[in-house]
Formats: sequence, structure tokens, C-alpha cells
Amino acid sequence: MNLHEFYYDLPEELIAQEPLQNRDESRLMVLNKTTGGIKHDVFKNIINYLKPNDVLVLNDTKVIPARLYGVREDTGGKIEFVLLKRLGIDEWEILVKPGRRAKIGSKFIFGNGELKALILSDTDAGGRIVKFSYKGVFEEVLDKLGEMPVPPYIKKKLKDKNMYQTVYAKHEGSAAAPTAGLHFTNELLDKIREFGVKTVFITLHVGLGTFRPVKEEVIENHKMHSEFYIVNEDAADAINAARKAGGRIISVGTTSTRTLETVADDDGIIHAGSGWTDIFIYPGYKYKAIDGIITNFHLPESTLIMMISAFAGKENVMNAYKTAIDNKYRFYSFGDAMLII
Repeated sequence: MNLHEFYYDLPEELIAQEPLQNRDESRLMVLNKTTGGIKHDVFKNIINYLKPNDVLVLNDTKVIPARLYGVREDTGGKIEFVLLKRLGIDEWEILVKPGRRAKIGSKFIFGNGELKALILSDTDAGGRIVKFSYKGVFEEVLDKLGEMPVPPYIKKKLKDKNMYQTVYAKHEGSAAAPTAGLHFTNELLDKIREFGVKTVFITLHVGLGTFRPVKEEVIENHKMHSEFYIVNEDAADAINAARKAGGRIISVGTTSTRTLETVADDDGIIHAGSGWTDIFIYPGYKYKAIDGIITNFHLPESTLIMMISAFAGKENVMNAYKTAIDNKYRFYSFGDAMLII
């Protein structure tokens, strides 16, 4: 398939620059994946589209303050790191800007010297492997010096870093939030559970794939970066039991979707485990694990719009995006939501 088949033109004013004060008051588009039919609603009413015995699968990863600003030790030149993947106690894979300042052997200082870094090597994806040195606990140093790595299309400074976390975020390790989950409040989740819908938590630490555009004209040639996932026995058993009982499996976000499709066998049975996934889902893919997706509106020509096009059909998805633009929905990380069932 050609990359440009997934292009759409988005007016810049529709890119949400900050989250709503009340998370669950974002708009909700409900897309019927079979007919292409569309309904407009508010996210807090999502319970009206769920059924008792359904399962919501949520990604409980927690975003770390992964963006660091520092200087090169010898020249004082400014540098920006984004931590992507922990490789050892003090070693990380990072994105770096500007790359010309981060040659192998270069040293950098952050804060008042609380954190120092040495570039060890380059990566195939254009990043770097870096070794940090510091006093004390790394997480505490990072919490003091780091900023939330909101995407580059968000120009406003985030007032409250907790607004870039889901209310159920638990396991630290992501360089970006699983943004479909940002719409949930604890009160809404309680209502959903009282209604008879089960909530199940899995973990996928969001990494380089979120930041990396598709550059291949033929999308099948694109290579995904791997991300670490964990699906425990309780989660697998709950999902499998719900499917056996006739309940629907609804993934919250593309991260949950990638994880479930990684650990499902051809019969849709979920197998517990952990590891690295580089699954790339695009039209032609046959879904095994899920019956519905809650998702945000994604960038044109991104792997994420390709993924939902594989689920709901490219024509249905591109028409839904046109409808969202015509109705002035808010787009991307802090934007409105879509339920596809």
C-alpha cells in the first residue's frame, strides 16, 4: 500500500494544545466498523455503548519525565535528550537533538551536574546509546531534572504533568502516554465496573515508534521499533474467560491493541508473557484478539492510522476523520476520542 493513501489535511487550529480540565468531557465519535455509520457523543457516556461482560483492556504504563535539557561538557552547546528504552542500570537508548553534538565519546551535563552522560554508540534508528552517572537514585534525579516528553506538535507548556498520565498509570517506563486512556476518570471507571464491565490491565512501555514517522512510500517496507510488554496470568485468564462467555474485548488505545495482538494465538486466545514486540498492523491484517478499540485521532500517514484502518476499513476511517474535521473535533494526544465497534 502507498503511504499517501493515509494522508489527510488537518487545520492546525484543531490540534489540541492542552487537556480538558474534566477528562471525560471530551467528545466521542462512535464508528460502526461494519457499516461506517457515525454517532457523536461525549466520552462520559461511553458506558451506553458497552455491555455487561465486556472487558476493557487498559495499558497501565507510566510516563517518566524523559525529556532532559543540558549542555555539552567541553563546548557548552545545548542538547536535548529523550529517554526511550532502559538497557541496563545506567544505560539508555535515547533520541538526541541536535545529533551533530552527540558524537561517540561526547560528554554532557544536566542541571548543576547532578546528572552526567557519555555517548557510547549510535543506533540504527538514528538515536544514541548513553551511559549516565549520578549520585543517589536515578528516578529521583530524573524527577527533579526531567520534563514530560509531550509530542512536538504541542507548543503550550504543560501546567500539570499529571494530566499527561492516565489515572491508572502504575509501571514507570514510557516515553509517551497511552493517550486513549487519558479520557478516563476514576469515577467513570467505577461506573463502568458497576455496570458489569471488567477492567483488565496490561503494560506496554511506549517508545521510539511513537516518535518515528513512516518514510517508506510502500508502507510494507516500514520497520517498527520494538517496545516492552507484560501480560500477566490474571489478565490473560480474565480476557479468555470473558471471550468464552461471549463478552467483547475492547482495547483502550493502540498500545493495548498491539500488545494483545502480539500475545494472541490464531484462535484469539491470550497467552501471558513478557518481551519485546515490533508488530506492525496495517490493512490486510486479520485481528485475532479484539472486538473494539477506544482511540484518539492520529497523525496523517502514521502507523496508528494504519492500524485502525486495518480494524475498521480504510474508507470508513478516512471518512470518519473527514467528519471529525468538518465537526471541529480536537485532534491528537490531548484531543477527542473515537470508539470503534
